[in-house]
Amino acid sequence: MGSSNKHVVFDVVGTLVDYEAFYEAIEARLGPKLRAQHIGPRIFGYAWMEAGEKEYTYLSMSGRYVPYFDVFGAIFYRTLRQAGVAGDPRAFATDDDRAVLLAAYGALRPRPGVAECFRRLRDGGYTVWALTSGGVERVSGYLRNGGVDIPPENFVSCDTIGVGKPAPAVYEHVLKKFPTENLDAWFAAGHMWDASAARRTGFKGAWVSLREKEMCSDIFGDMDVVADSLPEMADGIVAFKG
Repeated sequence: MGSSNKHVVFDVVGTLVDYEAFYEAIEARLGPKLRAQHIGPRIFGYAWMEAGEKEYTYLSMSGRYVPYFDVFGAIFYRTLRQAGVAGDPRAFATDDDRAVLLAAYGALRPRPGVAECFRRLRDGGYTVWALTSGGVERVSGYLRNGGVDIPPENFVSCDTIGVGKPAPAVYEHVLKKFPTENLDAWFAAGHMWDASAARRTGFKGAWVSLREKEMCSDIFGDMDVVADSLPEMADGIVAFKG
């Protein structure tokens, strides 16, 4: 099995878990109304999530940490307005609509290949960890509900640290959990901003193309492993020589 000091820390939402349940809920709840105003439901969902991550990150950078899900819910009507909804966004959508969509975001599903990815890593002697910007109960629930699990002691949330990714202190917090001798530590993500930030703090970096499709390596730099599926990513980590 090799050294016991071998670890892979995963981002979860967007990497191990996809957003399809959320997009499906937007389509079912608001799709026709959005399209009537020439707004694509999927691009609205993307804009809402991206704006949520930005505001969450900016708050953290300013020294006022607010949990991501609280930020995400708070900017719903602002995002509708910015997406192009005419008039009062509260006349377009309701708090009940928002609650349904937030509940769907709370019920995301694991991507295909997660269990096989974990099996291959563990067979290769690696311990699997998670580092998430979300709450542990919600985010670990995504995996449990899909029949996949990471032990609670290996699940780390920025809510506990009080600082959001991609601040270097977040990755350093996790890295300090491992002995330094013969350390083989990886950070695996579907977001280049996340994997590249971890790589600059001392992790090796692995990126899977499932979410972003384009690496944009001209701004984020290189990765040690690049893969198009989670099992392929696991194989690349296990086989890596460097």
